[in-house]
Amino acid sequence: MKDEKLQKALARMGLGSRRQMEEVIKAGRVTVNNGPATIGDRVEQGDEIRVDGRQIKYTSENEKRRRVIAYYKPEGEVCSAKDPEGRPTVFERLPKLTHDRWVMVGRLDINSTGLLLFTNDGEMAHRLMHPSGEVTREYAVRVLGEVTPEIARALTAGVMLEDGLAKFEDIKDGGGEGVNKWYHVQLKEGRNREVRRLFESQGLKVSRLLRTRYGTIALPKELRTGRFLELDKKEINTLTDLVSLRPRYGTGLHGAAKEKQERIRSKPLKARRATDSRSDTRSGSDNRNSSAKPKSSASPASRGTRNTRDRDDKR
Repeated sequence: MKDEKLQKALARMGLGSRRQMEEVIKAGRVTVNNGPATIGDRVEQGDEIRVDGRQIKYTSENEKRRRVIAYYKPEGEVCSAKDPEGRPTVFERLPKLTHDRWVMVGRLDINSTGLLLFTNDGEMAHRLMHPSGEVTREYAVRVLGEVTPEIARALTAGVMLEDGLAKFEDIKDGGGEGVNKWYHVQLKEGRNREVRRLFESQGLKVSRLLRTRYGTIALPKELRTGRFLELDKKEINTLTDLVSLRPRYGTGLHGAAKEKQERIRSKPLKARRATDSRSDTRSGSDNRNSSAKPKSSASPASRGTRNTRDRDDKR
């Protein structure tokens, strides 16, 4: 049997969503080996695929080099490829891909910060996000109000929210006092604003939320806000092992790309605010150029958990 369905292959190569590609195929705009394509057709290496007459370079998913990026999201960026309100998005800072696309693993709301993973492997992204995978996400949370032992027990036992039962797998004191009190929490799903809603169910308000870990990947201590690092083979394979995917040949960094990432790790780049991304784009700067640092919190949690890790969906 041939490798994969045509609409899936076109979506994987970054031409649009699978549903959009189905519409493009229905409209007769796609040919395979000089013949009209239909939904459900399967393709393999060596097939000639054209969209609107333009040839698309097809690479089998099993042959494609698996890539993963760790990005430190600042406040003010939207977790979307495009924003109708014109706000900066997390995708604007990522390296460009040819005949491929970055898939975001989970989300963070516009006011949340911390670790976001991106990959060019759609199946891996799906498995990392799906509730059945029970992949742990960890967050540092600044809370207005006191989390009493009774509240902590309720949050780990389970609270009924409007979309079902939710709970933290773990909650620990992260230091600080008064309005600067921090906690570290873990959960195994990524529902919309779930961390915030859990605390709100107990009459507490989250004033800051930072994802510090997703699965086996922690927010790198040398990574600054608005910057990214590409993960190497060993780190990527810990993620694929976590979700029972086979390793791929060529995964990770090689040659000049590996040397560049090692330089960035040894000499971290300066932080960038969300508002800097537009000015960076206009001036043609790349991930090596710097701009103003965002204000940092003086909290013990934000200082002490730079190498711990934080959370997933729109938190």
